[in-house]
Amino acid sequence: MARGRLRIYLGAAPGVGKTYAMLAEGQRMRALGADVVVGFVEPHGRRPTAAMAEGLETIPRRTLTHRGATFTEMDLDALLARRPQVALVDELAHSNVPGARNAKRWQDVEELLDAGIDVVTTLNVQHLESLNDVVRQITGVRQGETLPDEVARRADQIELVDLPPEVLRRRMVHGDIYSPDRIESALTHYFRVGNLTALREIALLWLADRVEEGLQRYRAEHGIVAPWETRERILVGLSGGPEGETLIRRAARISARTPGTELLALHVVPEDGLTRVDPAVLDAQRTLLESLGGSYHQTTGEDVVGALLQFAEAENVTQIVLGASRHGRIASLLRAGVGQRTIKGSGPIDVHIVTHEEAAGAAALRLPRPSRGMGPRRYWGALAGAVVLLPVLTVLLTALRPHLGLADDLVIYLLAVVVVALVGGLYPALFGAVAAALLADYYFTMPVHSLDMERPDEIAALVVFIATAALVGTAAGTAAQRTHQAVRATSEARALSRLAAAVMRGQDLTALVEQIRENFGLSAVSLLERDPQASPARRWYVLASAGERPPEKPYEADVESPVDDNLTLAARGSGLSTEDQRVLAACAAELGLAHARGRIAGRAGGPDVRADAERTRASLLLAAGRDLRAPLRTAEDALVRVRRRRAGEPAPDEERLLDTARAAVHRAAQLVTDLEDLSRLHAGALDLYLRPVDLNEVLGAALDDLGPGGHSIVLRLPEQLPDVIADAALLTRVLTSLGFDALRHSPPDRSPVITAEVRDGYLTIRVEDGSPVQRTTAARTADARADSLGLRLARDLAETMDGTLETLVEAPAFSVMLTLPSSAPGGTATAVRAG
Repeated sequence: MARGRLRIYLGAAPGVGKTYAMLAEGQRMRALGADVVVGFVEPHGRRPTAAMAEGLETIPRRTLTHRGATFTEMDLDALLARRPQVALVDELAHSNVPGARNAKRWQDVEELLDAGIDVVTTLNVQHLESLNDVVRQITGVRQGETLPDEVARRADQIELVDLPPEVLRRRMVHGDIYSPDRIESALTHYFRVGNLTALREIALLWLADRVEEGLQRYRAEHGIVAPWETRERILVGLSGGPEGETLIRRAARISARTPGTELLALHVVPEDGLTRVDPAVLDAQRTLLESLGGSYHQTTGEDVVGALLQFAEAENVTQIVLGASRHGRIASLLRAGVGQRTIKGSGPIDVHIVTHEEAAGAAALRLPRPSRGMGPRRYWGALAGAVVLLPVLTVLLTALRPHLGLADDLVIYLLAVVVVALVGGLYPALFGAVAAALLADYYFTMPVHSLDMERPDEIAALVVFIATAALVGTAAGTAAQRTHQAVRATSEARALSRLAAAVMRGQDLTALVEQIRENFGLSAVSLLERDPQASPARRWYVLASAGERPPEKPYEADVESPVDDNLTLAARGSGLSTEDQRVLAACAAELGLAHARGRIAGRAGGPDVRADAERTRASLLLAAGRDLRAPLRTAEDALVRVRRRRAGEPAPDEERLLDTARAAVHRAAQLVTDLEDLSRLHAGALDLYLRPVDLNEVLGAALDDLGPGGHSIVLRLPEQLPDVIADAALLTRVLTSLGFDALRHSPPDRSPVITAEVRDGYLTIRVEDGSPVQRTTAARTADARADSLGLRLARDLAETMDGTLETLVEAPAFSVMLTLPSSAPGGTATAVRAG
């Protein structure tokens, strides 16, 4: 059965006549003999709309009851049973009353379409999901009923129903849209001229994009590659050179002359990766382009011109802006530049060649560059060797002249030139060949000490000599390039294989990020995740980091390699080459897979995970009961004594008892808070924001939270405390819990001690309370203390921050060790009292 066709009458605002237009279309189709039925129409008391529905068969509505009130909805079952050719259904974004088959009317329409029934419906632009927040900003009204854009995009036809704002306001004044009691409020709020104009433009732009999608689909289906100038699209070709900003500004000025023009920029990365581009330059040009309203694109291609024209044809580009060639005249004669080759193959696309400061002029002088893989040291060393070796050979050959002929001299010179070529590549080889030919001509051909040559065979020998040297130099340079590429590919494969092996072994994200940082020699690397619910402002979280001062936002990084829309790898360090960025992108993809695998594993525990959760919940309740029992009993005793005192019985000081009761109740409330946090933590609903944290500040906040008792704690900390990678708020909670537990169990004559030291990139914080522990009961004491609610919360929070928390019993003392990631060495410990 063929699927029905969907036609939508789209309006920019209520009252433009969508329902009237839908009914008029139904009357037209009925007059042509189609079986048309009204499934649902809401005339809103408008007489012209109700009159237009006369004569059309209408399916009676279904009555539903919800919370004691009666509502009517479209009877989907009756409409499916009637099975007309065309169904008229008003208000596509409407939400059905609870109890209906579907929650939304567009879902009812989908069932009609699946049954082969054509549907004509209406929709206002403010109900589109993608535009809902934009409309709210304009009108100040948030629409509760929204429609997924994909539903509207699948429509076979979309027709805009539009009225100028002044005409729509006149209809409002005449009472054709709302009842009289709503007119004044509507005119001064939603139906202001500015609001209506903005909504009208939004509707036109949205519909224009849908028309563009249809055009692209039509061109693809019919194999049309030639651009159709339905809309101006200007493409800027970026080479990565400093002239890019000039080209972008020039293209933006061209775009501004024609409203509705789209500005794009493309950077082509050669497949062989032989072109070095400074990423910082491209990033700056991308920022400039986006600030001017353009979009940046990057592709890889063996031929820059071919990739550029292929992209232009795919995007229906009408104009291309390129910079003037930076090559000199000789290079341009040997090979046409990108601009000339683009003009030759552009066909109907206009090509603008823009001059700039970097363009080659008549006096431009550029020294030849070393072949890729040779390096500057070998290049200049080969030139210096030729300058020294050839005169020395000339002196030796002059001394042996009676015993050697010209052919022997050229062979020896050729041997020297081959050595120079093998060391330095093509250009040193050409220099050596020409120099050797001139020396051979001047010293060893007749007439001697002259550059004139009398014999044709000597001329031929010198020409062959230069050609041979050029071929050898070219071969040497090509071999060096291939060797460089092979070494590069081997190192890339080794780095990726090591990372893949680490991922397969199940290493945590922090270890993987540290491995990437070491492989690329970066100073700091962070894996960042964006909160998709944070809109419009983006909120990023650090999933894992390594190095000093890792970036916490993508714009804080020197290099960024996105994994997807919500995950990116950000790094600080020296600028990476194009090849390094390509490998970094592959590593970022591996990290993304590891992160996704970890999430899947965390959700795929099945019954075992649920059973563990139930056991954890039960043990938490037991621990909460034990911990709450003591403070509640203390509070109860204190309140009983106060009551006795008021009854005339002797009792201790009333204020002290009330303070004791108040402290016990506060502790009980804190335990309840801890229990809630543990539940949120196990449910995965606790926010986490990892970043470098100053331990001194966190310790100060924790001691303040402990109140007067916190001033008795002794701190033994390094003079130079490193930053610790943690969530500052959660770390404060952990240290507060540890401090309270230590104060609670410490004897009156001994104060708890907090020490810290750095070991192998981790910071270890030790809290020792000095409570008496017997050797025979040490293990039992450790288990009981570790199972308390406060320490369980501290341990779970520490593990959430990629740390550990251990309880140690070294008679006669009990201590807790908190270990968190850090990358800086520690200093010398000194004893300082917190108070």
